[in-house]
Amino acid sequence: MLSPAKPMEPRNQVSFKIPASTKNRIEQLAVATRRTKTFVIEEAIDQYLALNEWQLKSIQDGLRDLEEGKVISQEKMIEHWEGKIAGTVD
Repeated sequence: MLSPAKPMEPRNQVSFKIPASTKNRIEQLAVATRRTKTFVIEEAIDQYLALNEWQLKSIQDGLRDLEEGKVISQEKMIEHWEGKIAGTVD
């Protein structure tokens, strides 16, 4: 999945070492998709950050719900989903 076009922002150079096998995978993917290696690396980093930021936010939201008492028992949750499966709950 391609990321939407991003507005141009100042760019910084970053240097790091990666295993040769990872470098080869990046190069192969860049050739196969007719993209630059920089594009492939940026996409990978963007997707990694988006996933982990979403996960952390979800955890923080869940902890906030717990603190606010917005919880139900496991039994109620099972009952709710069994009702959905049976078609008796909206």
